[in-house]
Amino acid sequence: MHIVCSHCFATNRLPEDKQVAEAKCGKCQKTVYSGKPVVLGSNNFYAFIERNDMPIIVDFWASWCGPCQAMAPVFENVAKQSAGLLFAKLNTEHAQQISADAGIRSIPTLIFFHKGKELDRVSGGLSEAQLKTWVMQCVQKHSAKSNKL
Repeated sequence: MHIVCSHCFATNRLPEDKQVAEAKCGKCQKTVYSGKPVVLGSNNFYAFIERNDMPIIVDFWASWCGPCQAMAPVFENVAKQSAGLLFAKLNTEHAQQISADAGIRSIPTLIFFHKGKELDRVSGGLSEAQLKTWVMQCVQKHSAKSNKL
């Protein structure tokens, strides 16, 4: 399994049975993923999305957006509780081209990616229960799709 380090963005190969929370990066020696959403930008978005073998949920947000600010702690709490998934944030003000490429029309928008491909999305502020429900639906869709291959 490949996972991109959330600190230096180097790609690491991990055994399938290795817990991501325990894995150290071969380049920077830090934990590859801490359970906190990774801050992405124009310089690392595509590498992080495309080179990770684990599913990733990206929060497209902006600093001026009230619902984005309200949902930020909810997103972080769910990230801490969701082993087997990676969470990331992209500030749409700083990465306008990526936001346009992703077809972001309203914020906050969450997109569930796997190996660079969008599998699902939801727009608008969500409560913790709503976010957990959406994440579980995405995981179930992903599992069903993976089992068909």
